[in-house]
Amino acid sequence: MNNIYDLQELTLPALLERSFALYYEKECVCFVDGKSTTYAHFYEKVHDVMNQLKAFDIEHGDHVAILSENMPNWSVAYFAITALGAIAVPILPDFHTSEVHHILKDAPIKGIFVSEKHLDTILEQEENSLMFAINTDTLTMIDELHKTGKLSEKFEQFKKSAHELREKLLASKDTGNIEEETQYRPAEDDLAVLIYTSGTTGHSKGVMLTHKNLVSNATSTHKVVTITPEDRFLSILPLAHTFEATVGMLVPILHGSSIHYLNKTPTPTILLKTFATVKPTFMLSVPLVIEKICKSKIFPKFHANIIIDTLYKIPFIRKIIHKAAGKKLMESFGGEMRFFAIGGAPLSPYVEKFLLEANFPYAIGYGLTETAPIIAGTPIGHTKLKSTGPALHGVELKLRDFNPQTKQGEIIARGPNVMVGYYKDPERTAEVLDEDGWFETGDLGYFDEDGYLFISGRSKNVIIGASGENIYPEQVEATINEDEYVADSLVYDQDGKLVARIHLDYELIDKKFASTKHSDSELHDDIEAFLEDMRIKTNKKLSAFSRVTKYIEQSEPFVKTPTKKIKRYLYIA
Repeated sequence: MNNIYDLQELTLPALLERSFALYYEKECVCFVDGKSTTYAHFYEKVHDVMNQLKAFDIEHGDHVAILSENMPNWSVAYFAITALGAIAVPILPDFHTSEVHHILKDAPIKGIFVSEKHLDTILEQEENSLMFAINTDTLTMIDELHKTGKLSEKFEQFKKSAHELREKLLASKDTGNIEEETQYRPAEDDLAVLIYTSGTTGHSKGVMLTHKNLVSNATSTHKVVTITPEDRFLSILPLAHTFEATVGMLVPILHGSSIHYLNKTPTPTILLKTFATVKPTFMLSVPLVIEKICKSKIFPKFHANIIIDTLYKIPFIRKIIHKAAGKKLMESFGGEMRFFAIGGAPLSPYVEKFLLEANFPYAIGYGLTETAPIIAGTPIGHTKLKSTGPALHGVELKLRDFNPQTKQGEIIARGPNVMVGYYKDPERTAEVLDEDGWFETGDLGYFDEDGYLFISGRSKNVIIGASGENIYPEQVEATINEDEYVADSLVYDQDGKLVARIHLDYELIDKKFASTKHSDSELHDDIEAFLEDMRIKTNKKLSAFSRVTKYIEQSEPFVKTPTKKIKRYLYIA
């Protein structure tokens, strides 16, 4: 295996050049059931797009956006933009139109890669600084925007220039060394990406990450897991999110692995077919995916009848049942999964206990967009229940404002992966990033004797109990969510008492009450009584000071961030 530290510099073009040299004949990216692109062809496409961008006068420091669902050309655009020293601005496809328009103005964006699916979002923009748009599906220019008057008057001039340059390149066939003498070479500390987050607090922030931030984080993962050119990554999380971009794109490209993208919505049926076809060895997921699989397909079988339910309560028998279920789960994932990474939000301890006892190859990662993103991770085979694992290689972690009684404090991090700051917001940057480079995560936690990190919850979410106890709503929610009828929950303080909003799994609720006919009012009363029974049952699992006094039905799904965390500020006054 080649040493990843033979990188001459921690920049994105250096990473790609190394992979091209080492793995040029290997499969790089493809759609599931689609034609694959080798590393050599991928490298050539990146340089072809770079020259399109140069024809549009894109240079060091310019902002170029990517608004597209996952596809092989998404990463082509990403590498092409950053190789010129320009700054890629990935935009999450499920952002509201108003958020997209805000980003286009705020950055400001000089050009954009946009897929057919999201073209209307750009066409609806009244004013912007766009001088060109490139179709992510085909990597060709989009004339439609110019015809609608949405692009700069310079568009025709740039379009002609791009065409002439492309003809020149095709004539010379010099695609192996396209760099010109005037080509800017990005430095490690140059900005590579600007990522606008949509967090749980409601305040959108533009996170500035350098080449070194991203590449150092990608190389550091080798201490967590061994990756080879034979590994197959299945990508289901949005590439515009740092977790997928770094761990699901940069990491496999660094190691010469192949990345497989879905060109359909990842429904359970589609995923099962995909697992059978691709037989992925690596996959990144948010907790919601594996939790849904466990709660809907696996856990109900453990309580199918009174005999199984009784046996399941005996610890050593439960472990035997879990191992058997784990083998079937592995088979459903294609049978060759080596690393199922979970991040972005807390994983239910109930689900994690099953995965651990089932010997399923899961690993928990912890980080933030501001840390590019991973700062702690669990090596396969060394997981600990409820822990995110030790600090990532090269990252320092410690606790600030340590409480000797609770043994907890605010988690702060320092390392080459920590952001430069928030875009055009020095005040907010100063609030979280001190002069010594320590970044305040806003999360509370503690370390065990082995240096494993355990996260209690967000510092801003902590509720102080009647006798001064620290109540972490996320931990109460995890217990509530163990109930198969609960899809999601949100715990908060209301007039000194804990209450919980409960979004039910209405498909299961319909089945439960299908045997009798109900009027709307009767069904409402039945659900209210059902919620109360659930509350009493769940409270028996909780400490006295963290018991919930009332369940409130949340009929509509909670509004969530791209990593499926509830936007708490929308529901708590």
